[in-house]
Amino acid sequence: MPLALACSLFSLGLYAVLTRRDLVGVLVGVEVMVGAAAVLVASLGAASGASSGAVQAVGLLVLVLGAGEAAVGLSLLLALDRGSGRTRVDELDEVSG
Repeated sequence: MPLALACSLFSLGLYAVLTRRDLVGVLVGVEVMVGAAAVLVASLGAASGASSGAVQAVGLLVLVLGAGEAAVGLSLLLALDRGSGRTRVDELDEVSG
């Protein structure tokens, strides 16, 4: 059952990444995919008979990495919005630096 939940969450996140045109929607889809990975790691760790402390530590690590990814993604989104005023994926056609 947890494997089906993780696969369905990952599929929903991938659908959001591939269909959304706004960068906030893409970031939300990536966060859902990270959450699906956390569910999968926790369920596989519990099924393999690992100690609950190790499973919790790995789950916490995945959540911390997801929070860091969200912070970096939102800061890049703010920089794009301030610099060019565009936040849609199809409008971003050049890289300047």
